[in-house]
Amino acid sequence: MNPPGIIVLAEAALETAKRVRDLYPGAEIFRRARRISDGTPYDDTGTLLRRLFAENRPIIGICAAGILIRLLAPGLSSKTNEPPVLALSEDGQVVVPLLGGHNGANQMAGEIADCLRGSAALTTATDRRYGVALDDPPPGWVLANPEDAKSFFAALLAGENVRLLSEADWLTGSDLPIDPDGKLTIEVSETIQVGTAKHLIYHRQNLTLGIGCERGASSEEISNLVAETLSANHLHPAAIAGVWSIDVKMDEPGIAELAQSIDVPLRFFPPKTLEAETPRLANPSELVFREVGAHGVAEAAALAAAGPASALIVPKAKSLRATCAIARAAEPIEATAGTARGHLTLVGLGPGSAEWRTAECETVLHQAEEIVGFQMYIDLIDDLDLAARKHAFKIGAESERVRTALDLAAQGRRVALVCSGDAGIYAMAALTYEMVDESSSVDWRRLDISVAPGISALQAAAARIGAPLGHDFCTISLSDLLTPWPVIESRIRAAADGDFVVAFYNPVSRRRNTQLPGARDILLNVRPSETPVVLARNLGRADESINVITLGALTTVTVDMTTVVLVGSSETRRIDRRDGGVWVYTPRGYAAKNSKDAHA
Repeated sequence: MNPPGIIVLAEAALETAKRVRDLYPGAEIFRRARRISDGTPYDDTGTLLRRLFAENRPIIGICAAGILIRLLAPGLSSKTNEPPVLALSEDGQVVVPLLGGHNGANQMAGEIADCLRGSAALTTATDRRYGVALDDPPPGWVLANPEDAKSFFAALLAGENVRLLSEADWLTGSDLPIDPDGKLTIEVSETIQVGTAKHLIYHRQNLTLGIGCERGASSEEISNLVAETLSANHLHPAAIAGVWSIDVKMDEPGIAELAQSIDVPLRFFPPKTLEAETPRLANPSELVFREVGAHGVAEAAALAAAGPASALIVPKAKSLRATCAIARAAEPIEATAGTARGHLTLVGLGPGSAEWRTAECETVLHQAEEIVGFQMYIDLIDDLDLAARKHAFKIGAESERVRTALDLAAQGRRVALVCSGDAGIYAMAALTYEMVDESSSVDWRRLDISVAPGISALQAAAARIGAPLGHDFCTISLSDLLTPWPVIESRIRAAADGDFVVAFYNPVSRRRNTQLPGARDILLNVRPSETPVVLARNLGRADESINVITLGALTTVTVDMTTVVLVGSSETRRIDRRDGGVWVYTPRGYAAKNSKDAHA
């Protein structure tokens, strides 16, 4: 389940919200901006609710049920694909599941009511009468024919009895009218069965799927092999709890796509763990041992995942480049054995303001188990209620930050390495890929590494002042700590010759105060001294300042490391506003085009 969003409309509900938040790791409190003291601020309740709904995040509104209904109603469609939506009274004494009863809302209502010593107002008829949610079975169980559930429930509520063909604690411990001669049937099976409106089929997720393959085996080949193996053994895919393989296959896209296609977790074992299963293998191989250090992959992975009391029910099946095997555990299992493939996301937080964080950025942060970054950047996300462990570093130590993030991800963790602005612009993304490229660490190369872009400082500066980047532009860092100054000078001359708008990053520091004047002088050789220059300092923060000066007046006095300097091209224009403010823009040539078209 995704972490819930808890909506608070009044200060009086905040304590209830905090208690609910403690129930669900990663849950986030959203508060009306300027009204409430704690939580992630928002301005429009409807926009927030629709975003959370689209992200399939459970919604817990501590407010009147009617508010949630009216704001979400236009976007409602099928009950099968809606997240849980619940309404709570401010004191937490009444919990009403409004939507998603088939997707966990009723269960959440019970959990919240127990925590707050309140009452869950369950309106789902079968839940209330029989004490069991047949359409929302416990974790580790799957209803194979949900399309028949409505008719089955109608017959059940009309007075029909139920015949159980298999034992299951959650069924036998309920108040269902169980009768060996019942006209309705509930069956637990791992095999392929055809259910009906009077016959519900449940699958116990106690099968483990082990996969081996050659490097680069296609997802189509692996998926076809698994489908054929399941069909030949009359096993239903819904009974599979997860997919397992050897750790050298962590970066095999074909295996990842298989797990994704059947919507189960994917985990990996080291050779030592697989080798320990050799006495239980049906097809041990010396060739495989010489290649990977274990006498089997598919069979060994399936057995290791299912546990010591398990049994191999489908020995190794082969295609041209892949193998699979299936083991059975006695009970449903959580797919936690082994190590997940590590994920590292390089997250751009934007210039500093929470309003400039992207939705993707916040989603990644909520999903992260570990967050790494410079202390100032960690502080920028203090307004979010995050479950992740934070690793804060002092200024500098860039390589140490990256190494920490990579090592954590190599342990199978979901890691976010946070940067200001955009992670790919003068930030940590390039260093991360460089360190992976130059490292001998196989574990790093197996990781899933991605970038969540953010609003860059140059974009924010331009937006604040108008449209100075409306035509061709470039960015140049004036720091010579990593790039020799003669190289930087040559790039400035090229930008000057090309008449680019230039965004200067890292313009000055306490030890570097000659580079900005040097860059200015190069540009003055080809641009008028009246060329507009934008100085954007501490963008998105309380002491933000935006000033427009001329190129001839540019000095280091009003510039520091938090300043982005935008130097206009020969075409850049300044507009003095009637309210005393300034706009700056760079035309793209539409006026000339329109004039030409008019005279054509």
